[in-house]
Amino acid sequence: MRYLPQTKKNREEMLAAIGVKSVRELYRDVPQAAFIDGLAKIPMHKGELEIEHILSGYANENHAAGEGPFFLGAGCYNHHVPASVDYIIQRSEFLTAYTPYQPEIAQGTLTAVFEFQTFIAQLTGQDIANASMYDGATACVEAALMAMRITGRHKVAIGNELHPHYRDVMDSYMKNHPDVSITSGKPDGESACVVIQSPDFFGKPHAYEEWRKVCDETGAMLIVVINEIVSLGMLPAPSLADIVCGEAQSVGVAMSFGGPHIGFFACKEQFVRQMPGRLVGQTVDADGKRGFVLTLNTREQHIRREKATSNICTNQGLMALAFTVHMSLLGEGGFKTLAQLNHEKACELADAVSKVKGVAIENETFFNEFVVTLPVPADKAVEFMAEEGIIAGLPLDGNRLLMAATEVTSDEDIKILCWALGELNESGEV
Repeated sequence: MRYLPQTKKNREEMLAAIGVKSVRELYRDVPQAAFIDGLAKIPMHKGELEIEHILSGYANENHAAGEGPFFLGAGCYNHHVPASVDYIIQRSEFLTAYTPYQPEIAQGTLTAVFEFQTFIAQLTGQDIANASMYDGATACVEAALMAMRITGRHKVAIGNELHPHYRDVMDSYMKNHPDVSITSGKPDGESACVVIQSPDFFGKPHAYEEWRKVCDETGAMLIVVINEIVSLGMLPAPSLADIVCGEAQSVGVAMSFGGPHIGFFACKEQFVRQMPGRLVGQTVDADGKRGFVLTLNTREQHIRREKATSNICTNQGLMALAFTVHMSLLGEGGFKTLAQLNHEKACELADAVSKVKGVAIENETFFNEFVVTLPVPADKAVEFMAEEGIIAGLPLDGNRLLMAATEVTSDEDIKILCWALGELNESGEV
């Protein structure tokens, strides 16, 4: 293989040891459409310097969120990250720290994680939170698995418009649980839980009282998923839920073309021993001084595999630190102000685009994201605007487009978008 040190014999020996016939077989769960046909588009033989130039050229073809008007959300949001966040998380005390199994030399890291857990518990209205999950999608699935362990049931109800990527990840997980069924709608007497996203994938916020009532009647657990954690600065905390999970990327963590991000997970105290991942707890040392340690390590490297609550073996420590630093800088008042700014920008965007001929807003309510209908197919509209340097949103089915605004959306961005929308005509051509 080009530019790789392994010989053909090396590769054959490794594949034989693993027990597969080819490298492609290692990735048999990856959809065929995701593979590149043939070799990557790089020369057969070049030096390191030349290859770096070629790869840099490919990287520069990406369009970063800050390079023009940007209205794409759908679970990953363009927020401002203060320079102080990056400065603090890159201090050597944090960069050189690893898994804090030895509390006597890892109090800084453990303290930061404990503060992260405290922020998440307060935001979600739950009793306790863990040290973080890989991302929102895996956190959602872990919540469903936790509900199944607690209830002894094997049915998951999806109550509203859950992010399709979350549903895809859940389907992938459940392939190895043939006794599990996933349904849509309200839970029944056989359901372990119902999963509610708020705001949902189309941006609509939801109340929880009716869902709580249905869960109490059926014995199912209520799981609330939050895609946009900034929304909790305005919307009521989902304190009625049994488990709250989701994605915290919006605070302190850059979009980074899709990751790494940070999943969060919180629940009622009575369920804590079924919580996946790791948890940092507060204690006192032999001198009575406050200290922090990893506790309730119900992970398979600590206990017998069949007793483990999850196979997640770490947490997003650096991302959790970034979140914690940013939240500390904001404070309660700053976080609420950030949420207010997001909602105001979304209202300005909705007002502006609704005045464009042929464009209509679907949502009656929203936080910072909503669906619009266009006079042309949404995918064509997005392609047209991308050529103008505008990332207009996520095309849905037909003429429907999912758009988001955040505190970084400027009046000029909205004006440029409306100009581009005005260029779309009702004939279906762009």
